[in-house]
Amino acid sequence: MKYSLGYLLDLATVITEKELKVRYKSSFFGYLWSIANPLLFAMIYYFIFKLIMRVQIPNYTVFIISGLFPWQWFASSTSNSLFSFIANAQIIKKTVFPRSIIPFSNVLMECLHFLCTIPVIIVFLLIYGMTPSWDWIWGVPLIGIAQMAFTLGIALTLSTLNLFFRDLERFITLGIMLLFYCTPILYAGDMIPEKYHFLIEYNPLANMILSWRSLFMEGVINYHEVFMLYGYAVISLLIGSYVFNKLKYRFAEIL
Repeated sequence: MKYSLGYLLDLATVITEKELKVRYKSSFFGYLWSIANPLLFAMIYYFIFKLIMRVQIPNYTVFIISGLFPWQWFASSTSNSLFSFIANAQIIKKTVFPRSIIPFSNVLMECLHFLCTIPVIIVFLLIYGMTPSWDWIWGVPLIGIAQMAFTLGIALTLSTLNLFFRDLERFITLGIMLLFYCTPILYAGDMIPEKYHFLIEYNPLANMILSWRSLFMEGVINYHEVFMLYGYAVISLLIGSYVFNKLKYRFAEIL
C-alpha cells in the first residue's frame, strides 16, 4: 500500500503531538524540562572538569553544551526507540499505517527538544562574548537533517530488534554510556593520543558532535565532517530499512 507524502507528514505530526502530550501531561514546566536534564549535566561536568581537574579548554561551558545538547537528542531517541513499537502495540494491531512512522515521530520529538536548547546556547555564547553566525541559518538544517537521518536508521534497527530480543535494551544502555565517553563531548579531539585517534575517525557520533561544535562555537560549517555524517546516515538508513522491512510482517504476532 502506497501513502502520499502529505498523509505521512500528517500522521507523523499527530503521533508526535500525542507523545508530547503524554510526556508533559500535567507538567507546568514543560519547555524547561526539555533542557533541564542536559543543562544540569553540563553544570556537573563543568564543575568536575573545569574547576576541579582544570581542563584547559577556552569557553568550556559553551564547549560542553554545544556537544551535550545534540548528544542528548541522539541518546534519548535511541533509548526511547527501544520501546516505541511496544508502547504503541494496540495501535499497531488495530490500525493499518506505515509502522516506521512511530520511531520517526520519536526522533522528531527529540529533535524539537534539541531546537528548544538552541536559545540556551545563544545565551551562553553572549555571556562569553561570542555571537551566533549567519551560517546557523543553513547550518542548523544541514546538520540537523543528517543527524535525524542517522538517528532514524539506528532507531528503526533497535526498535525492530528489541521486539524479538528483549535483552537488547540492557546492552544498548551500556553501549550509549560507552559511546558517550568515546565521543569528544567533554574533551577536545586533539587531546586524544594519536594511537587512539580511531575513536574519532571511525565514530559517526564524533562527526556529529564536531559538526555542531564548529557551527555553534566557530560559526563555520565543517563540510568534511558534515559529508562524513551524511555518509553514515545513508548507511544507517539502509541497515534500518532492511531490518525493519525484513521483520515488520511479524510485528502483530510478537506484540
